Amino acid sequence: MIDNYCVETGFASLNKHGEILCGDHIETTTGENDSTIVVLADGLGSGVKACILSTLTSKILSTMMANSMPMEECISTIVSTLPTCKVRQLAYSTFTALRISNHREAEIIQYDNPNIIMLRNGKNYDYPIISETIDGKEILKTKITLCENDVFIVVSDGVLHAGVGGPFDFGWEHKDVVEFLERFYSDKLNAKTIATMLLELCEELYEGKPGDDTTVCAIKVRKRKPVNLLIGPPKNPEDVTKMMSLFFSKEGKHIVCGGTTSTLAAEYLNRPLDFSESFYVDPDIPPIAKIEGVDLVTEGVITISRVLEYAQDYLDKNSRYVEWGRKQDGASRVARMLIQEATDINFFVGRAMNPAHQNPKLPIGFNVKMQLIDELSKCLEKMNKKVKVSYF
Repeated sequence: MIDNYCVETGFASLNKHGEILCGDHIETTTGENDSTIVVLADGLGSGVKACILSTLTSKILSTMMANSMPMEECISTIVSTLPTCKVRQLAYSTFTALRISNHREAEIIQYDNPNIIMLRNGKNYDYPIISETIDGKEILKTKITLCENDVFIVVSDGVLHAGVGGPFDFGWEHKDVVEFLERFYSDKLNAKTIATMLLELCEELYEGKPGDDTTVCAIKVRKRKPVNLLIGPPKNPEDVTKMMSLFFSKEGKHIVCGGTTSTLAAEYLNRPLDFSESFYVDPDIPPIAKIEGVDLVTEGVITISRVLEYAQDYLDKNSRYVEWGRKQDGASRVARMLIQEATDINFFVGRAMNPAHQNPKLPIGFNVKMQLIDELSKCLEKMNKKVKVSYF
């Protein structure tokens, strides 16, 4: 059962207006027994000093937790290490730390950051909290058994300060953030998209000029979902049957990309290649086709090039997620399946040379497929997805 689940994380930040560096820092790592550790530290003030303090705090705490040190020891070490500002009587860095073990149990420690929001079945879940004083500082501790699609949203106080002096006199309250998350939650949303949605609203409330460093991190427990993508015929025509049988024997959804490739797939399945509903949803992306037994059939290089653009943006500001999250063209649908749905991705890449790609008038080389898949694979791996590429 444990092997069928994974922990997905996604985060994004806004720097305080006028600052080059962010005073918040997120550290994610994997510990012993495949545990997932996430630490958000918020340095006092902003700029270089806050950045250094939050980075050190998050790295020290995540390293101790990754090495399976008892939570009590982790807390005591970091709390006793953190200095306190003599003027403001505040710690130089606050923090929230979460460790998920075996995808089934979460341990949470919170110190002076806004409380973690937990969604279960899309609704706010009141998890148990134990308050403990360590070295004169109040620490909130939680242990909870997890369920599929449980989501944790970790925020810095810049989220609650959003809108101060603008839409809201005193910022929006914790319950308002919860209400927003409940209203827009969907099981189909992955962790990064949830974090991006909330952060974009904060940026709107700040009217584009954040008054504080603002960070959102979402952590989601979900079932593993494999997706398989086939692009290009094999170099040796005799390997078509082998390539197709391996591809279609894989568990999960199946995407076939490319005109020649889809023809070969249709012949292998002994099913017609149906273009009856083909039309241009996006004038720059070729239309999709249908084959019974295949989840999605698209054109090859142009479609995957757009998917790569979406993946690169996703790893940056994720500003185009509304575009590919809603549109029905081939590239958007492939992006949803690979970025939003999949946890494990198997690429089957044929090395046959496409004569069209040798046209000197086209800005692509004959090995464009390999280059695209290589870059796309690297992007997906950075999203913590398990990726395997097989060449034929």
